[in-house]
Amino acid sequence: MAALDGLKVVDMSRVLGGPLCAQILGDHGADVIKVEGPAGDETRTWGPPFNEAGMASYFAGINRNKRTVCVDVSDPQGRDVVMQLLADADVLIENFKVGTLERWSMGYEDTLSRRFPRLIHCRVTGFGATGPLGGLPGYDAAVQALSGLMSINGDPDGVPTRMGVPVVDVTTGLNAVIGILMALHERERSGRGQSVESALYDSAIFSLYPHSINTLFTGRAPLRSGNGHPNIAPYDTYATATDPIYLAVGNNNQFQRLCEAVGHAHLAQDERYATNAQRAVHRFELKQDLQRAFGGFDAQTLFRKLVSVGVPCGVIQSVVEALDHPHTAHRGMVAEVDGFRSVASPIKLSRTPASYRRPPQEIGQSTLEVLSEAGLSAQQIEWLMSKGVIRQAESKDAARAPA
Repeated sequence: MAALDGLKVVDMSRVLGGPLCAQILGDHGADVIKVEGPAGDETRTWGPPFNEAGMASYFAGINRNKRTVCVDVSDPQGRDVVMQLLADADVLIENFKVGTLERWSMGYEDTLSRRFPRLIHCRVTGFGATGPLGGLPGYDAAVQALSGLMSINGDPDGVPTRMGVPVVDVTTGLNAVIGILMALHERERSGRGQSVESALYDSAIFSLYPHSINTLFTGRAPLRSGNGHPNIAPYDTYATATDPIYLAVGNNNQFQRLCEAVGHAHLAQDERYATNAQRAVHRFELKQDLQRAFGGFDAQTLFRKLVSVGVPCGVIQSVVEALDHPHTAHRGMVAEVDGFRSVASPIKLSRTPASYRRPPQEIGQSTLEVLSEAGLSAQQIEWLMSKGVIRQAESKDAARAPA
């Protein structure tokens, strides 16, 4: 038994935030049905790299544990098929442009909440439906720029820099999961569903910590600090005799142990470095003093020496090194199903852990199976296919028509 066994999720979202949300639910047992139009999720084309079957890694990484159904929702008959899928669904996830579902008479307030009163509707948007930017489409990098995230990322003398991962999309997907689980919990009391909105812009503003609260305190825009931290020191990248190492020293005791471990105990007694506030003011002098102390160590030796006395730090590794690290294997952070490898769920439950049951599917690979389960007859399915309203995958692994 998984934590979300028995939960049915219809995933009509595309790109990253919504599909990631649905995959997290699927990893923990939900039956996730991904509904795609004839062109499919655009991330199917976001490559290279592609696997042997031509599936883009970008799509594959956020669409496991789902059954895919190909339905042309722009066709009224396709929308009827989706409504039939929603009849016993618990959750609908979508990220259509604001107003699209309403134009199709599938809006939550006017239609879905009345027809399916227990349904949890989760809408992932760029900026929400209203306000100065309401209804605009949102992509991660553009929202990083608008929200201020880009302004605080990069070297002090450089230009604002996009973060190397789609942090806005990922946090939006996580916030969508949190909202869905809250709504499901509340439904246990009220018996009623509700609409959950997770917007990229909101998630980006929320992710600005601590720069946001610093600015609310001071009224001043923060400066880019490169790898340094605006509030804590030493909290930065430092050179060693070999590779760079990152220190994340959060209190005075850790700083004292750091200085003693590298044979420079006197630095902990220096008035400039006595407290975090003083170290932050004198961060540049401190960095020079520490790098002189680190010059006699190779990075791995220094890492082992510091962590052995409780000083948080890390050698800067490549993605290959991180994925191949023994601790990554120990934590079970690479999942495999039917030969397909991807990053595993970071959510660890003691009795009901995540499971990996299905690799990402081709467009419409489970169309026939899912629609048969939803009560459509073989004749109805054949007629809808003849009209181009639904499609099954051309892959040899595609589900076969019901007898």
